[in-house]
Amino acid sequence: MISIYRTFIVLAYIFFSGCILGWFIEFFFRRFKKANKEHVWYNPGFLTGPWLPIYGFGAMVLFVLSSFEQYVVKVCASGAVYYLIMFLVMALFMTLVEYIAGKIFINGMHIKLWDYSKEWGNIQGIVCPKFTLYWGVLSAIYYFLLFPKFQMMVLWFIDHPWFSFTVGTVFGLFLVDFAFAVRLGALLRKQACSLDRKAALDFQKLQGKLRMNSQSIHSKGFLENKFDQFEDFIQRSPAAKDTPSHD
Repeated sequence: MISIYRTFIVLAYIFFSGCILGWFIEFFFRRFKKANKEHVWYNPGFLTGPWLPIYGFGAMVLFVLSSFEQYVVKVCASGAVYYLIMFLVMALFMTLVEYIAGKIFINGMHIKLWDYSKEWGNIQGIVCPKFTLYWGVLSAIYYFLLFPKFQMMVLWFIDHPWFSFTVGTVFGLFLVDFAFAVRLGALLRKQACSLDRKAALDFQKLQGKLRMNSQSIHSKGFLENKFDQFEDFIQRSPAAKDTPSHD
């Protein structure tokens, strides 16, 4: 029982570390990307706090794969070939995580947190080869630079169980933030469905144009005042393959 609890706390610790680190990566990446011509700073996630769950799940996946790499790469390979296979497996797993997260938001809330529909080889605008390559690069950076640090932090964490209270506090804040985000998502979905049951709201474009900030985004009055502008950001799907039907 103690072992299960310890494993859960360690994974939660890795999850939130990945969430926060990923938020900063996206925060700076979107600040300087070509689509953001005005170079505006804005929250890259759907939550108010500085965390992106997709990176948290990704951090857990990469940690597990790195910890059991000898079982992941079951080939007689060494050197560059070994690492190439390892990072390819990591990139594919991260792409799978990204696809599942994208499907959940599109199917469940009619919201697009990202859109790769203009990228070559994309699948439903959710994943594409270009970003799979990016995941591979990030996996390599994680494996060589971050994984050793994570291992040391986990060992320190096991020797200092009192730190689990800190993880519990962060987890509580995360749940409150998530509850607000679900409420906002329900309001956005209701508005989108009233216009088109096949519509998906492009959240990135919505953030960029309205300059949403972390204090006003969850305000009921703010939402009511901006609902009239939401139609400009409702993205109709020209084909069933782009946005799943909810009929």
